[in-house]
Amino acid sequence: MRHEAPCAILAFVGRGWGQQRRSFSMCDYSLQTVRSRPANVGEKLRTRHFNTGTIGFAAPEDTNMAVCVLPGTELAFATPVTCSGRGLFAWKPKVVKHTTAIFRQVNKDNPRTHHDALEFPDGQMVQLTDLWEGQEATVLQLPAQPATAAEMKAQERVPHVG
Repeated sequence: MRHEAPCAILAFVGRGWGQQRRSFSMCDYSLQTVRSRPANVGEKLRTRHFNTGTIGFAAPEDTNMAVCVLPGTELAFATPVTCSGRGLFAWKPKVVKHTTAIFRQVNKDNPRTHHDALEFPDGQMVQLTDLWEGQEATVLQLPAQPATAAEMKAQERVPHVG
């Protein structure tokens, strides 16, 4: 089965009436060679190492397909989030004492770095690639349909650089 190019995925958003087509780039650039699809509300996902140098989300029933989320998507983790430490303590796991997060993009001005991150209620940002593998999260809510150009720009994914 051939997969679509990550930048050409179309999603249908809405609830029956007023459905609209929205085009958006999918996962972080390091997952460009992995089959991918958009996340759905209520879906259970697991953090997974895709052997591309990054961690992403996958559904338990298809661990070889990346499940990508838009900036502004709300997630609930089954347990407090564990991630890699930074600096001198990189070997020591770090536990974020929150179970809810909002998916964000960081480093948008640098196209050749990881962009996917989670923002926790205390404002702490953790890059998705720093999460430990196997953590379960539920998609609580997708971002609202953008009503203004500024909202649309905020939801845009960083474009893929080949």
